[in-house]
Amino acid sequence: MKIHPYLNFDGEAEEAMTFYKSVLGGEFDGGISYFSEIPGMDHMTEEEKKRVMHVTLKISDDLKIMASDTMPSMGHQLKVGNHNHISLMPDSKEQGRKFFEGLSKGGKIEMPYEKAFWGSYFGSFQDKYGNGWMVNYNLKEGEE
Repeated sequence: MKIHPYLNFDGEAEEAMTFYKSVLGGEFDGGISYFSEIPGMDHMTEEEKKRVMHVTLKISDDLKIMASDTMPSMGHQLKVGNHNHISLMPDSKEQGRKFFEGLSKGGKIEMPYEKAFWGSYFGSFQDKYGNGWMVNYNLKEGEE
């Protein structure tokens, strides 16, 4: 089983996913699909036609982050909250620091990335788009 986070934005999906790609790497799997590509949706405003219907950021075979924009004309309303975090498990303490520093830029840090009492380097934050992230690197034996 694979679990992929799916994020919703209010017109910022392309910007946010491009930002995540710049920090985490990877490629857009299948490109970016826009609401303007849906047949029979001519009634949409020009702004809504530019919104993202679907995008997948493939970081590895096992890790993908998917996203779309809401559609106000269809009654969709984005509600930002603390109900969801994306948890990253980096391969090294340094990679974790890079991810934490990059993704938290412009956001709100909840816990700084530092050694935690459970033997990991951990940090959490809300990024500049309102999404929650956790970075947790489990120290290997002999690491500090």
